Amino acid sequence: MHWFRFIALTFVFSLGLRAAPPNIVFFLVDDLGWRDVSCFGSSFYETPNIDRLAREGVKFTNAYAACHVCSPTHASILTGKYPARLHLTDWLPGRREFEFQKFQNANIRPHLPFGETTLAEALKAHGYRTAIFGKWHLGEDPSGPAAHGFDVQVPTHWRKGWPRRGYHAPFQLEGIKGEKGDYLTDRLTDGALKFIEQNKDQPFFLYLSHFAVHDPIHGRSDLVEKYRRKLASVKRQQSPAFVLEGNPDSPEPLSRARLGQLIRQPSHKGFRVLPRQTVKIKQHQDNIQFAAMVEAMDESLGRVLAKLKALKLEQNTIVIFFSDNGGMSAANFGNPNRVVPTMKLDAAFSTSNLPLRGAKGWLYEGGIRVPMIVKWPKHGKRGTVCKTPVISTDFFPAILEMVALPARPQQHVDGTSFVSALKGNPFERNAIYWHFPHYSNHGMQSPGGAIRAGDFKLLEYFENNTVQLFNLKKDPGEQNDLARSHPKKAADLLAMLQAWRKHVSAKMIRCKR
Repeated sequence: MHWFRFIALTFVFSLGLRAAPPNIVFFLVDDLGWRDVSCFGSSFYETPNIDRLAREGVKFTNAYAACHVCSPTHASILTGKYPARLHLTDWLPGRREFEFQKFQNANIRPHLPFGETTLAEALKAHGYRTAIFGKWHLGEDPSGPAAHGFDVQVPTHWRKGWPRRGYHAPFQLEGIKGEKGDYLTDRLTDGALKFIEQNKDQPFFLYLSHFAVHDPIHGRSDLVEKYRRKLASVKRQQSPAFVLEGNPDSPEPLSRARLGQLIRQPSHKGFRVLPRQTVKIKQHQDNIQFAAMVEAMDESLGRVLAKLKALKLEQNTIVIFFSDNGGMSAANFGNPNRVVPTMKLDAAFSTSNLPLRGAKGWLYEGGIRVPMIVKWPKHGKRGTVCKTPVISTDFFPAILEMVALPARPQQHVDGTSFVSALKGNPFERNAIYWHFPHYSNHGMQSPGGAIRAGDFKLLEYFENNTVQLFNLKKDPGEQNDLARSHPKKAADLLAMLQAWRKHVSAKMIRCKR
């Protein structure tokens, strides 16, 4: 009898000592460029909380979004699959057709497919409480968050990728109260903190998917004034405020030297779609409205981290920081006839991605390389850097491994767990791919795709079958095209890219009727 009681008490005691499943906070920012935080190189934007997270976790300097616009990347995070495999390759509902296009955009699915088991569903099946606060942008009802594994969703009925009335109250977003003077990023954070408080005694998955720093570019007034003073106190930059970019797939592509000449001509003054399919790209981080948005977003992360610490959850919560695509250094020309008044440039051009080339909506690094930090208490290294390329499909298998749940290889088929990198061990990633069979809102480049394998990246354009090849280790700004000088490398990567498209049954552009 005594032995039985001893064994029973030992069993109960061991259950009490068993570590609770770790919580997960996925802090996703919209349109945040690779160099838009201090620890990734910004000297103008102030992000002390993100910087502290980097000191406490692993910073990934070659992290990529699966697309240079939002909806496909969000889908890749939640499914572990490439957008090309999902046939969800553009923002929803997608860009309409225009006369200048040589081809029609590929057809896309109008929502996240119901047949996918999302990350939220996989975690919910093992007792996690799940919530999304902020941006969904993966389809309208009935394909909302509740249909894909989320117990809580705020706002409750807004499915699009931008705030209905901007960042200043009244928001007109169900589930988010706002009085005069309130700021949307702050109010979303209030809801997320309440969710953490209510679920502190059970494992939770908080997907804090901020609308910020997506346009409209509305900074919080106190922070706008802070950056107005800061901008006035710093030395004015002598380099050009904008550079000109063309379409490398045009019949007569423009060299960098020629682009430099054209931007000084009367024909290329102003801010619109310019002659010879050229547009301007912002080169300075000096937008005080955007700087204020970035710092408000950083404050949000700080508040989440403080709440975890106050509730003694800090050491049992995985925190992931990521952006869904690069910064908006090129204006949105969804309407090719748009003209941006010179006095309103800060409303159209948010940031600079230098030293990276391009912007949101481009296959150059400025459109797809993003900041990423992962903090895994008790298991992951602190204050380390991983230079190995990773991509947003990799989160699904990595998170399952971190929380000790079974892998779902048939679901996250395009993902590779980066857990070994978090532990400071060698980590290798096979080639990663992009597919965008559409005309982008942010420039006049042809539809195309890309592959990165090791240090090399190849871009293929679909109008005239042009290819570009870059060595990103030596040339992260993608200025030295090696396609002609390294024909074998270009041919090998092109073959890999085309074979991959066939393997995932990627949809292509269509001939005009």
